[in-house]
Amino acid sequence: MRFLIVGDVVGKPGRRVLREKLSSLREELQVDAVIVNGENAAGGLGITPEVCEEILGYGVDVITTGNHIWDKKEIVSYIEHQPRLLRPLNYPDGVPGRGSLILEKGGKVWAVVNLSGRVFMPPLDCPFRRMEEELKYLHEETRLILVDFHAEASSEKIAMGWFLDGKVSCVFGTHTHVATADERILPQGTAYITDIGMTGAHDSVIGIEIADIVGRFLTQMPVKYRVAKENVKLNGIVVEVDDTTGKAQKIFRLSVPLAEHV
Repeated sequence: MRFLIVGDVVGKPGRRVLREKLSSLREELQVDAVIVNGENAAGGLGITPEVCEEILGYGVDVITTGNHIWDKKEIVSYIEHQPRLLRPLNYPDGVPGRGSLILEKGGKVWAVVNLSGRVFMPPLDCPFRRMEEELKYLHEETRLILVDFHAEASSEKIAMGWFLDGKVSCVFGTHTHVATADERILPQGTAYITDIGMTGAHDSVIGIEIADIVGRFLTQMPVKYRVAKENVKLNGIVVEVDDTTGKAQKIFRLSVPLAEHV
């Protein structure tokens, strides 16, 4: 199978480039399934039911999230009824929603897992141990497993890649909104990249208006962040996986401009 995995969608500009480019990218790249991180898709922080349905309507198979999943209160009840919207697996027991999903498409069974890091992040359960437990269940169904590790520290992401090498098809990092140039296939067949980047305005500070963020650093005063609009691009990766073994065969980065200002 060939997967298109799209980096953190930030606000309306990010949704627009996803809407306008996804169909042609699916055809051009001949991808079988699409995964999108959508935790910043509604106004730059969080996701709403309406925005989730909008993104799924573009032809997205699964939406992953991260630490901003609960920023819009209406998502708490909605996530119970929308299995294709994931929250990190390593939230404590009893939290609404799910952290993994098994899907079937074209006769092929595959799975997506959403994890959150703990370094400079909310103190959730151990992502390494929770993932290890989840694999006992997932490996009964499929070897095609893709993991969104939503984490701040590069070291924690890299450690997860090595920890899961040979156990999953791909470990891709999200959250920092800056694409890294370290994509590779690890020795046991797992595709890895520290961060797949951001889908939104790149003349910005990680998707937010430059003046807002610079002002916050200069004054240390709270500021209402505005989603930036200039130089909009879709960032992500394409991963090709052997259907039988689940081992990755190819991984490469994408950066696709909207080619006009929003």
